[in-house]
Amino acid sequence: MTKVKICGLMEPEHVQAAVEAGVDAVGFVFAPSRRRIAIAQAKELARFVPDHVMKIGVFVDATREEMEQAFREVPLDFIQFHGNEMEEFIKNVALPSIKVVSVRNEEDVKRVQHVQTEYVLFDTPGTEFRGGSGEVFDWGLLNGDLPRSRMILAGGLNVRNVKEAIMKVRPFMVDVSSGVEIDRRKDETLIREFIRAVKEEES
Repeated sequence: MTKVKICGLMEPEHVQAAVEAGVDAVGFVFAPSRRRIAIAQAKELARFVPDHVMKIGVFVDATREEMEQAFREVPLDFIQFHGNEMEEFIKNVALPSIKVVSVRNEEDVKRVQHVQTEYVLFDTPGTEFRGGSGEVFDWGLLNGDLPRSRMILAGGLNVRNVKEAIMKVRPFMVDVSSGVEIDRRKDETLIREFIRAVKEEES
């Protein structure tokens, strides 16, 4: 069954709504973004997350020390590399991780062949910040020999298109942020509806 990640969570009630609805992973953003939170805030939010739900920290070109601190103190289960981090740097960080690939064309998708992280997240290129554009990229670009067991799909997903996305791409996990927001704030009803749409698709 396709797993669900709700990213950019900032408030306890939204974390709780996601957990109660059956979310598989939550994302805390530590990079420049309107959804950015401090380690102390993430630590408080993590109190509402049971052990079976993955806690993922999103970073953009952060130092190894920053990521290790967040991983230890929140604590996190995965580091999400959303910047220009090189493979050697990711290898030296040596933490369970996800590498984001911004998809514009086939060449971007081919980059996954060199990625050694546990998972690869395919997203639409960001606008003001890295990621979080709310736009969909061409899912047809992912029709090659990509390992679905490592694939996380993001970029413009919402309750109206996520079933089609799963049918066409068959990812391990889908990742949503702006698609469950109203006026740039997470909405509990949209969170529940999105998770239900994914789970019902394969029930």
